[in-house]
Amino acid sequence: MTETLRRIDLERLGLGRYRAVNARGATLDFGGDAEFSPVELFLTALGGCGAADVDHITAKRSEPETFRVTVTGDKVRDEAGGNRLVNLAVTFQISFPDGEAGDEARALLPRAVAQSHDRLCTVSRTVQAGTLVENRIAP
Repeated sequence: MTETLRRIDLERLGLGRYRAVNARGATLDFGGDAEFSPVELFLTALGGCGAADVDHITAKRSEPETFRVTVTGDKVRDEAGGNRLVNLAVTFQISFPDGEAGDEARALLPRAVAQSHDRLCTVSRTVQAGTLVENRIAP
């Protein structure tokens, strides 16, 4: 198994508002009423990971005419499991132009979606594996 550390740092901007900074210096503000919530960012990561996989595979054959991904999940809360999302679904709506290249991309699409789900997308694979999360307090 190959391990490569990934990291982001969070900074508090105000009550319920934060800025994420990655190793390349890019920033993403979230929280508050007008920005993405952490749950929406999770759904974005899930869909974005799959979208990137499918896009890189199919675009080698043809540029899509339509490329949309919708990610849904039901937020539940119960005594046994606490707050969490269930019924996660990533739905791809992708169309390609008529012609040989578009036909090749259309034919490849189901395999590309399956490859993303089954082995490529780090985000969905992490969720499916049930990876434990350890919360720590720095000294």
